[in-house]
Amino acid sequence: MEEQALVIAFVGLLGIGAQWVAWRTGWPAIVLMLAAGFLAGPVFGLIDPEHAFGDLLEPMVAIGVALILFEGGLSLDLRELRHAGSAVLRLATIGVLLGWVFGAAALYYIAYVEFEVAVLFGGILIVTGPTVVLPLLRQSSVQTRPAAILKWEAIVNDPTGALCAVIAYEYFRKVAENPGASVFEVVPPMIFAAIIAGLIGYAAAKFIAWSFPRGAVPEYLKVPVLLTTVIGVFVVSNLIEHEAGLVAVTVMGIALANMNVSSLRSIHPFKQNIAVLLVSGIFILLSSSLQVEELKYLNWRFGLFLLALLFLVRPATILISLLGSSVPWNERLFLSWIAPRGIVLVAISGLFALRLSELGYADGNALIALSFAVVVATIIAHGFTIDLVAKWLKVKGNTRPGLLVVGSTPWAIALAEQMHDLKTPVTLVDASWQRLSAARKRGIPTYHGEILNEATEHNLDLTPFQVLVAATENEAYNALVCNEFAHEVGRDSVYQLGEAGDDDDKNAIPHSLRGRALFESGFGVSDVNERQAEGWVFRKTKLSDEFDFEDAQEKLPDSAHMLLILRASGTMRFFTHAVRPEPRAGDTIISFSPPQSKTAVEAAAKRAGKKGSASEQPA
Repeated sequence: MEEQALVIAFVGLLGIGAQWVAWRTGWPAIVLMLAAGFLAGPVFGLIDPEHAFGDLLEPMVAIGVALILFEGGLSLDLRELRHAGSAVLRLATIGVLLGWVFGAAALYYIAYVEFEVAVLFGGILIVTGPTVVLPLLRQSSVQTRPAAILKWEAIVNDPTGALCAVIAYEYFRKVAENPGASVFEVVPPMIFAAIIAGLIGYAAAKFIAWSFPRGAVPEYLKVPVLLTTVIGVFVVSNLIEHEAGLVAVTVMGIALANMNVSSLRSIHPFKQNIAVLLVSGIFILLSSSLQVEELKYLNWRFGLFLLALLFLVRPATILISLLGSSVPWNERLFLSWIAPRGIVLVAISGLFALRLSELGYADGNALIALSFAVVVATIIAHGFTIDLVAKWLKVKGNTRPGLLVVGSTPWAIALAEQMHDLKTPVTLVDASWQRLSAARKRGIPTYHGEILNEATEHNLDLTPFQVLVAATENEAYNALVCNEFAHEVGRDSVYQLGEAGDDDDKNAIPHSLRGRALFESGFGVSDVNERQAEGWVFRKTKLSDEFDFEDAQEKLPDSAHMLLILRASGTMRFFTHAVRPEPRAGDTIISFSPPQSKTAVEAAAKRAGKKGSASEQPA
């Protein structure tokens, strides 16, 4: 009991610690988790999951994989998929079959892996996974179309690769149990079981979609009920047919994602937290379970297979799938290179490694080591070259962080125009086409639509935006917008006009439900509107080694208010009532100032006053 508790705590510490280090350094989290688990397990022997959990390890991993696939299914909104174009459809159909065949052939003929294991692992290799693809896309800032294709291929292939593995495993299990059985005796029952499992998953999704909006489940029980239902569907479906539960939970997730269940929006942050915990935990458990003797499979033949996977399997899959499509050749070549594998590949491989060894396939034990090798090789190869390849093939997008401004007020338009002039990607969002007309006349990119509408989520890509500023006429609405997008943009990156009131004041909006207040003084909507009417404007001041922040303050009127600092890299740092960023040479300061700048006489008087006050201070 104590050993199991210590292992659980240590696994959590290593997994979340690796994720934190990845966030601080920008290194791939999956590689850090692999290193942490490998060092803690086979190298130093600090943890041994198989010894600690025994027979419980397999169901723990299985349930974890089921929840990860359910969460992946919840990300697959078919309405968004339609906007991604026909290229994703080709890759999700033709590309899946070709990738499966080519991957299995490379494993069998080059790596000399058993045929059954090669077919199963070839299906798993289809998975690229959004957990590794999306960070790479953010890192390199790829153009919209290739980025959308890679994103949706990863989201679709996450559950598809799992289904391919389930199909292969079930077929070989049936054949192992009935050696003389024909294909027609094995396949139809397997298809029937998969259909039944899919119907169970769909029925569970319909139950959730019917009960949650009608108040049949209280708010505080919605997350526990949903998780319990997912686990129940997984277990019941597995009783019907081995591994059919993976089909059921995947179908349940996809069905729920496309049923417009408004109640599910409130569980998205919790869903993401569960996914991070499961990904970290399973990855550490599997990497620490590696045996040194299993590494013998990582020989020169497997090295040749990795080269074939990178330079033959992926390019052939993409180029054949996109033949005759409208995707330009430079984008096809870029897609042919980028295909990093992630946690789902390792999780599914770890699950089926346990299953295949039970069926007597010797190479099944090697799946975990092989999957880790594929993950490390693809992440290193693609992660360190994506920027270079994107530039070389001319699919590089705008690398500067963007600003999303909600509300087409005169103040917001002036801010957007100033940032647009400074080459910061900016988009102004408003539900009124008429209010947006002033921004369109000034050449500012706009989005016409209600920012809180679900349709906006499917049409407005938030990836380029580092900061959101809510600046409509309604401070309560601004708080609602900030609270809604805090989990996507980041709680520290959503701002609004108006200083937060005291949490003890029952009439004030709590700090936790609003964005950070703009300006050190906490100007509200009425404050900036009044000053805007008086002729206040945004001013930019460039700092250098000779012209520092104090010089910039002296140049501006006394009543001017600092809004933000724009770094040379494009990063934005805002002045708030709680935070004052540190200016440095090369920064551009954006201030909100009265119409008349200070005269030289006023500036000299201010400098003289500063010197006088300094001389009066005691030594």
